Amino acid sequence: MSTPVRTRFAPSPTGYLHLGGLRTALYTYLYAKKHNGTFILRIEDTDQEREVPGAVELIYKSMRQAGLLYDEGPDVGGDYGPYIQTQRRDIYPKYAWELVERGGAYCCFCTKEDIERKRKEAEARGETYKYDKHCLHNVPLEEAKRRIAAGEPYVIRQNVPTTGKASFDDMLYGHVEVDCDTLDDNVLIKADGLPTYNFANVIDDHLMAITHVTRGTEYLSSAPKYNLLYEAFGWTPPVYMHLTPVMKDATRKLSKRYGDPSFEDLLAQGYLKEAIINFIALLGWAPKDTTEEFFSMDDLIRLFDADGLSKSPAIFNTEKLNWFNAEYVRRMSPEAYEAAARPWLAQVLDPERFDLSRLCELLQGRTEVFNQLPGMVDFLAKMPPLDTELFVHKKSKCTQEIAKEALAFVRPLLVAVPEWTESALHDAVMEAIPASGMKNSQVLWPLRIAITGRAATPGGAFEMAYLLGREETLARLDAAMAAL
Repeated sequence: MSTPVRTRFAPSPTGYLHLGGLRTALYTYLYAKKHNGTFILRIEDTDQEREVPGAVELIYKSMRQAGLLYDEGPDVGGDYGPYIQTQRRDIYPKYAWELVERGGAYCCFCTKEDIERKRKEAEARGETYKYDKHCLHNVPLEEAKRRIAAGEPYVIRQNVPTTGKASFDDMLYGHVEVDCDTLDDNVLIKADGLPTYNFANVIDDHLMAITHVTRGTEYLSSAPKYNLLYEAFGWTPPVYMHLTPVMKDATRKLSKRYGDPSFEDLLAQGYLKEAIINFIALLGWAPKDTTEEFFSMDDLIRLFDADGLSKSPAIFNTEKLNWFNAEYVRRMSPEAYEAAARPWLAQVLDPERFDLSRLCELLQGRTEVFNQLPGMVDFLAKMPPLDTELFVHKKSKCTQEIAKEALAFVRPLLVAVPEWTESALHDAVMEAIPASGMKNSQVLWPLRIAITGRAATPGGAFEMAYLLGREETLARLDAAMAAL
């Protein structure tokens, strides 16, 4: 490409980075890096009423955690700053007035009451309201300037042509055009002097030399108006890539309002960032010429291509994300897994009391998401209330009577074990079982139930007994025998 690629991710600071926003940021980043371009972070905070305190810092943090390191941005600098729109507020009126002088915009003094009355009249006629260019036709520019100088409130509106077509080219949807007479004269500069999103992003994209704009399909209908602004200024518009939404199901978009998780939420729940990024990358995009599903960030940069984007909305499937995460967990080194698991295990037990490496060895292949770990091991710290019905196991033909016999048989064997290791426990019990007249499972099932109180544990009876230690194992065994 002759012009260096420059892309931008431009979130509004209204809370955590939601997953649709994360995907937009990811694709924007991948496209820039694929073409050896520059990736920019810009904060679009002109809607001050919706801004959440601390949200800007959250955006910085989330981008770093996701590995989406921007080349230019508010906290890293760059040659095209400031990168926060409210810090650029003095720039926009200048360009708005240039547009007024060019005839591409005009001053409007209609009050909210005027607009609301006309809107209701249009609705009563069964029509969609569109501003009628009243001030363009009735307030000459010199009169507008006099009224502004006198302190009268006003906005600046885009002067959309009433004939002809407005169009744009999209990497996913191709050439898109609409009739100009269907478009409204949107406000560009509000009464408080701040720009609307529609105006600020055009000015900023041009001044920051943005070549490619990636955003959601909800902006498809606005893109023709953006290009009319570019034409009115005599500027070259960027190349657009509009992405289909990420859906919770067939009818509803993912939304924090409905309790759907943000990127921060998923990290807090114990998902690995690499798994989240891999999963998000495949929501609406598929690489060509490979059936592989696991990609590092370097792989994604190498493979990303707009041709792989889908026009169908992507469904956020939690089961699929869990599967991805479990696969990433299994691929961790034992040391990395233990480091990640330790804080979760420490919520319910003292890691120093147990052979943590052995416990993690048992847990790693069973872990889907790290927030499951406390519930998988809490019985080690404290024996749960024992339900004696658990001793009954139809497949092993184990009854409470057999369980009682099995525990009485196994207890002296455990007492006599000289060294409390898994292998010593295994050998002592397994060598003695044939003479007992019971099957292996009729001894091992009751033993595990007696010392864990659980039908499902990270390992078998010997692993659990080893982790609990001699004293705790025998105490639990005695309590279970008393309960039976």
